[in-house]
Amino acid sequence: MNILAEKKILVGVTGGIAAYKTVDLCSKLVQSKADVQVLMTQSAQKFVSPLTFGAISGRQPITDLWQLYQGAQIGHIALAQEADLLIIAPLTAHTLARLAHGMADDPITAIYISGTMPVMIAPAMESHMWEHPATQENLQKLLERGAVMIGPESGRLASGGEGVGRMSEPTTIVEHTRMLLGRGGPLSGLRITITSGGTREWVDPVRFMGNRSSGKMGVALARVARDLGAEVNLIYGAMSVDPPLGVNLISAIRAEDMLRETLAILPETDVLISAAAIADFRPVETHDTKLKKESGKGIELERTPDVLKAVGERRREIGKPRLVVGFAAETSDLVANAKHKMENKNLEMIVLNDVTAKDAGFEADTNRITILTRDGAAESLPLLDKEQVAYQILHRVRGLLGAQSIGWSPGIGSVLP
Repeated sequence: MNILAEKKILVGVTGGIAAYKTVDLCSKLVQSKADVQVLMTQSAQKFVSPLTFGAISGRQPITDLWQLYQGAQIGHIALAQEADLLIIAPLTAHTLARLAHGMADDPITAIYISGTMPVMIAPAMESHMWEHPATQENLQKLLERGAVMIGPESGRLASGGEGVGRMSEPTTIVEHTRMLLGRGGPLSGLRITITSGGTREWVDPVRFMGNRSSGKMGVALARVARDLGAEVNLIYGAMSVDPPLGVNLISAIRAEDMLRETLAILPETDVLISAAAIADFRPVETHDTKLKKESGKGIELERTPDVLKAVGERRREIGKPRLVVGFAAETSDLVANAKHKMENKNLEMIVLNDVTAKDAGFEADTNRITILTRDGAAESLPLLDKEQVAYQILHRVRGLLGAQSIGWSPGIGSVLP
């Protein structure tokens, strides 16, 4: 349940000061269960010891082509054929030139020219080197051959100057790696819209009515759907986490905004997953200036628009989305309340979680859910991190659409009566 798990990723390290960032990149890939093999140029070893990368990856880095020859096996050919991805980070101007001109006298260049695996490059160099016509010409050759470039970014450079040339951060590279490996995945061709976060209903310019939703569940769903190849729209309210890369972002801070943006995108949506915590009530009157307590004014409330009810009405008119999934954040009569909501909103599936649990629900990184479907099935899952929960939800979405499963066996929990 992880796009990077067991993927064979080659990480090429060249001779730039940004090589220290690649240590963190390798660590993040390994923590994601990827099978990482580091390749190093001679210059790279002047910046970071092979011992460091060996300790992180659990494998001795390849620093010389002759390491790859064992018996009759041609090492660099075998590695290139087995690899799911080659990441070169940092990529210096020198190695860029050698790649562009087809040189193959070190592990990185030899494997690059020997394989058909996807290639991701993260350039890092001084601004004047980056902007030089020779560098740009060499870069264009790699891009025309299909390489995916991440960065470089603007900021402080090794020289002490400011400009374009910084290697992208490891977290950014990992996100792009997930996106690249997810191309053509089991959800390819599906357009999935996810709502996330909490809404805010303004009382005055200072105060609002809100809730504890962090947006973590919606963001996890968006990231995993993207990893599995879907085209993802994320309609988000107030969130404490950053949205993932590679998805279409639509801001919607109030319940009214959620309604407008959700209805607008329905004709382009195959699956709607409503994970946002949308306010049920809002102030009847919003004040233009701060409401003083001395005024003695109370706050009168009215119902907000029912987004899922409006979706159901619009869905009957246009036939989209094909599938609607809701969430039920409950504190009592959990299953009964969730079933009522599923029937009342005409949902194909609802995800129930007990928000009173300290290790699940709002603000937590983990969740313990029960998935209910209209056929009467109810399945309880154990405590999982929210990305694992997202995989489980999307697996069942895929099943409800009548398509193949997306890579794991159904159900890891127990069936409820």
